[in-house]
Amino acid sequence: MKILVIDDESPTLSMFRLFLETYQHEVLTAENGEDGLKLFERETPPVVLTDIKMPGMDGIEVLKRIKQSSPLTEVIIITGHGDMELAIQALNLDAADFVHKPIQKTALDKALERAAERIRLNESQSGRVSGMEEDGLYVIEIGDNITSRTEPLLLEELNKALKTRLPLLVSFNENVSLNGAGMAVFTQILRECNDENIPTALTGLSENFSKVFEIVGIARLTSIHESKAQAREWLKA
Repeated sequence: MKILVIDDESPTLSMFRLFLETYQHEVLTAENGEDGLKLFERETPPVVLTDIKMPGMDGIEVLKRIKQSSPLTEVIIITGHGDMELAIQALNLDAADFVHKPIQKTALDKALERAAERIRLNESQSGRVSGMEEDGLYVIEIGDNITSRTEPLLLEELNKALKTRLPLLVSFNENVSLNGAGMAVFTQILRECNDENIPTALTGLSENFSKVFEIVGIARLTSIHESKAQAREWLKA
């Protein structure tokens, strides 16, 4: 892939170039938001990594402008470990993911793998949100990013699940990204399920989104499991 990295620290840019070129990615770099946007407009890379805190134009503004001109571009935010509130703000603005400084190669690899899969789904239009009754449960499979395009599909399936009054299992493809509106939909439906005494469980979330669900309070409304088998067992207990 062609990847643009925007960061005001030269050593960080060098580290990203070393990591990414190892995998034959074409790497573009910029040391500030203004230059990064100019480079983005000229080169139109499908993936952008941007530091969230920079002098002048920060990463939040870079994200906003990229999403205004190119909504399907995958923007991954680079944050410090104490910047989870900013990371959640970025997700609300349709950032695809975030990685923490100091950058760990494994975390970066996973973020880029998820970005590549989301690009593939967008190009093939094979992503989906589907639900069905299965073995005494209502199971919703989420294989597409939760954005303005897919929010109505998600809400429709969640409302169907409520009407069945069956225990609800929501299974995410680990490459899925959710924006703030998508998380709000989940919060709304999970509260309704709790009010109706309908048990719920989630599985398949990436480590980052599991942390975000804990911070925004969704984890208090449901049970989050590492595997679908564990979630099924918990719902049937």
